[in-house]
Amino acid sequence: MSKEKIFIFDTTLRDGAQTEGVDFSLEDKKRISKILSKIGLDYVEGGWPGANPVDTEFFSKPPNLNKSIFTAFGMTKKTGRSAENDPSLSPLINASCPAVCVVGKAWDFHVKTALGIKNEDNLENIRETAKHIVKNKKEFLFDAEHFFDGFKENPDYALDCLKNAYDQGARWIVLCDTNGGTLPHEVGEIVSKVTKVIPGKNLGIHAHNDTENAVANSLTAIQAGVRQVQGTINGLGERCGNANLMSIIPTLSLKKSFSEKFELNIKREKLSSLTDCSRLLDEILNRKPNKSLPYVGASAFSHKGGLHVSAVKKDPKTYEHINPKLIGNHRNIIVSNQAGRSNILSRLEAYGVKIDSKDKKIQKILDEVKEREFSGYSYDGADASFELLANRLLGKVPEYLKVESYDVNVSKSKNISTKANVVFLIDGKKIECNGEGNGPVNALDNAIRSNFKKVEKYYNYFSDLKLLDYKVRILNTGTEATTRVLIESTDKTGKSWFTIGVSPNIIEASFKALIDSLDYKLYKEKAPANLNEK
Repeated sequence: MSKEKIFIFDTTLRDGAQTEGVDFSLEDKKRISKILSKIGLDYVEGGWPGANPVDTEFFSKPPNLNKSIFTAFGMTKKTGRSAENDPSLSPLINASCPAVCVVGKAWDFHVKTALGIKNEDNLENIRETAKHIVKNKKEFLFDAEHFFDGFKENPDYALDCLKNAYDQGARWIVLCDTNGGTLPHEVGEIVSKVTKVIPGKNLGIHAHNDTENAVANSLTAIQAGVRQVQGTINGLGERCGNANLMSIIPTLSLKKSFSEKFELNIKREKLSSLTDCSRLLDEILNRKPNKSLPYVGASAFSHKGGLHVSAVKKDPKTYEHINPKLIGNHRNIIVSNQAGRSNILSRLEAYGVKIDSKDKKIQKILDEVKEREFSGYSYDGADASFELLANRLLGKVPEYLKVESYDVNVSKSKNISTKANVVFLIDGKKIECNGEGNGPVNALDNAIRSNFKKVEKYYNYFSDLKLLDYKVRILNTGTEATTRVLIESTDKTGKSWFTIGVSPNIIEASFKALIDSLDYKLYKEKAPANLNEK
């Protein structure tokens, strides 16, 4: 039995650009389009040529997308103008791309209130736009805006909008849930009715996530008959976002209820690029990745409870619906006060540490973690600090940065000034470091790293080190509140690590987290030990 093909259409470069705070540069668009092409998506919508300089230039020198169809976006012609003379259609015809996706109204309420024209005028605009684009030998896709809302109020007119595009040669008629308010059961019922008018092989779905049903609506629409699904990387998009292709693609490929009936042009081995694709977008946008994203999030395959970890080690299917490696992700065993010996063993195994499961040091590590978490530490978000703690207790981490004393001074005259002084004892010598910054942590960081030329032994290891994020949490109330500080760091590898410090004093908590970050960098670089006499 042959499988039906499902086509994937990405709109990240347009829908994603409508997200608050997102503004893609030309280089951003090139990078994103190329990774989408390498994965094997069928369509990559590049934007709206003529609408802004970046999109116009992008289409003037289109990227080489192999088999992905580079697509321009636009809108139907305006009333009172011919398609040939409409200035918004000319850039679409002249764009260096084989396909054009045009949006048009499919809700009579919007035809009246937004466009201020008659229903028949709107149908003519759709019809003449389709004719013009098809005549110019472009593959034509029609995005029926607010289709589901329109169908609910006036199904005959909404279907007329679709037919006027389809009858003039549209390859795809895309049903848009533009305000994201339609629920899965409604999508299934409406799509089933539409397939009696337009063949399913010519239907697509474009879902927004305002009720957090965009993925569910997209999958339901496929089950009901559509054969193209539109969405974005990580569900990026206006308001609450669009359908998340990072969830839709692996679901269609790996879940039997879909994979037994349908197939994608995306090869199975390319699924392992999805996690990198997800994180590349966050890197380009300078955003922290959403750990809770299904499939590709850092927490998507994280296990914290000791019983869960034991079960996963025996049979991963117990708590993992797929093998994380299939989509380029990995299992993450969390260590916390909820942990058992199995958590500790799993984490040590991940670090490459071989140890007998009956070794008493396992219990020693577990007891230390629980005692520290009682005082405010939380290792489920500070992997690097836990790795250092465990390996120190196992005697595998040498001493690197021995701090003899430090001092931070904040003063204000016209401006606030923060100065820090740190004294290290390295190889039996006192090394004094001084620095200034816009706050205590910045001043301490500058004091340590800016003055470390004095410590040739370690200076070069910190040349590519960057602090990405600094978070403070007050664990209890009152003037003697305990403070927890979490620092995220990275280096030229592009991988980040998290370290933690806890103290009633925010400077002390920050300093602990900062020193752990530096020690971790030295540890993973296998730096030489500090030779102070014990």
